[in-house]
Amino acid sequence: MRALVFAAGKGERMRPLTDTLPKPLLPVGGKPLIVWHLEKLAALGVREVVINTSWLADRFAPALGDGAAWGLRLHYVHEGPEPLETGGGMLNALPWLGSEPFLAIAGDVFTDFDFARLPREPRGLAHLVMVENPPHHPQGDFRLDHEGRLHPRTAGDAGEDPGTALTFAGIGLYRPALLAHWREAVGNAPGADGHPPRFKLRPLLEAAMAAGQLHGERHAGHWTDVGTPERLAALDAGIRVTCRAIFGPVES
Repeated sequence: MRALVFAAGKGERMRPLTDTLPKPLLPVGGKPLIVWHLEKLAALGVREVVINTSWLADRFAPALGDGAAWGLRLHYVHEGPEPLETGGGMLNALPWLGSEPFLAIAGDVFTDFDFARLPREPRGLAHLVMVENPPHHPQGDFRLDHEGRLHPRTAGDAGEDPGTALTFAGIGLYRPALLAHWREAVGNAPGADGHPPRFKLRPLLEAAMAAGQLHGERHAGHWTDVGTPERLAALDAGIRVTCRAIFGPVES
């Protein structure tokens, strides 16, 4: 299995921290945020990891090298001066991801979710990890029914299992076929006519959901969307307390 780590965003809400360092490289618990993902991917048996870059792209290779430190082979895919969004970024990375299902992970989240829990292949076009709604996103993204199928968060038809609206954790297992009809899904969205095209992943997920081809699971453990300096500081403090209790002092 191969993996994609989204790392191209500008991290505007994290400024001034991201004026000189891309958000996935910000240190948390003694190491860059993205390294927590790389370690877990290596433990899962993944060997090829694509990292899409845009903002401060030249900072990644000096910090992470070629991936040999984790037994990985890293491929840095530069999107240009403007990020291609999640959908465009995934489409742009497909040549490096192959024809089999692949993992894709947001480079700016932290979680204790065990990647080994994911199925080897999604039942449909994608399998997403869902979490409880954080305070900054109380409405959630999609509803998860008792059969593991995802639905829009709005109320369904009479008799339909309403499920629970949860937040997409930014972790998913995808078939390349999800992107086969991306143009129809995104329509005339700004950036879709670019070369390469820029578009969000959500319209593709909604199309798969409408076709009954989007599944997921609920993670009840820790998950943080590291979207602000305050959340980063709180996460760092929490990790240091936990690690200090187990391993002793954590490196700065």
